[in-house]
Amino acid sequence: MVRQRGSIFGRSSPEPVNSGESEEGNEGMSRWALGIDLGGTAVKIAVIDEAAGMLEHERHPTRVEAGPEGVVEHIASLAFSMYSRFRERLGEKHFAGIGLGAPGAVDNERGILSYPPNLPGWKQYPLKSELQKVLIRDHAINCLPILENDANIAACGEAVFGAGKAFRDFMMITLGTGVGGGIILDRKLYRGTHGTAGEIGCMAVDYSGERVHAGLRGSVESLIGKKGIISMGLDMYHSNEKVSWAEDIHGRDLCNLSPRTLEKAAYRGDPVAREVWSKVGTILGVGLAGVIALMDIRKFVVGGGISGAGDLIFSPAFKQMKQSTLPSMHEGMELVPAALGNRAGVYGAAALCFSSIA
Repeated sequence: MVRQRGSIFGRSSPEPVNSGESEEGNEGMSRWALGIDLGGTAVKIAVIDEAAGMLEHERHPTRVEAGPEGVVEHIASLAFSMYSRFRERLGEKHFAGIGLGAPGAVDNERGILSYPPNLPGWKQYPLKSELQKVLIRDHAINCLPILENDANIAACGEAVFGAGKAFRDFMMITLGTGVGGGIILDRKLYRGTHGTAGEIGCMAVDYSGERVHAGLRGSVESLIGKKGIISMGLDMYHSNEKVSWAEDIHGRDLCNLSPRTLEKAAYRGDPVAREVWSKVGTILGVGLAGVIALMDIRKFVVGGGISGAGDLIFSPAFKQMKQSTLPSMHEGMELVPAALGNRAGVYGAAALCFSSIA
């Protein structure tokens, strides 16, 4: 059992994936792009070679206080710096462009980012055209960036470079502060009519429940997003007076309880922590079963920081997927861990520039 990645359910052994390490002799022989992943906390940027994978990666704090214009200027500066360092080495004629992933609803055609979480004050912002304008004005780079939702670019990254390489159709689920998803159908990113396809975190699995997130009662994200898991853990410890908890892990009065401490406690044998993860996996399995029934997608790649709990989530999730679907839907069902970790976004953003997946 690999705790950090989880077991692969429904397949006897994992398919090989691109390691992301550069290979001597490949540089400059294929196209390359800049992949950028914009988040509320950090801006990640990488040079991705189509054949060799990741050549360089940087992480910088997001200058949220500077507002949309300040963040765009910072991104453009980072892109120019990295582009300048690699254009001679890899060749300007092989440069495929700049891909950018961002949280929130993305109008792909107009390049507008709407109400991104953790980026206060952005509302509806023409991120694509503004970044292009700054790149031309300040850095003389005439490049039209490709803009996409962050969960979608994670799906693209796994499809082209990671655990989804072997699948024609699959859904990527990201478990972290929130719960996101991206869908790949026939090796193409599926956005839906309005660009919101794959938002599994908004799916209601307990419509009369107490948990509410973004006004949605009993949604997957309200239950197994980071806050939901913490609330579940606190409720379960407090409701069982006969069970004590390890203060060296959770802290006195459970003041340090988090998904990470619940993971540690579960692997130490704490029955309450193990039950929390069983419920988290079961809820995920119910959501995925709905996707199977509705779309006949049977391959699922799960990533994000919380997926690091591994089999604590994967085992009950796969069990519930089977229990909540007809036997005729079980053939080919697989639940696998993501291969690219928190770099799936930059891989996917770059993949948009030189892959037919978009």
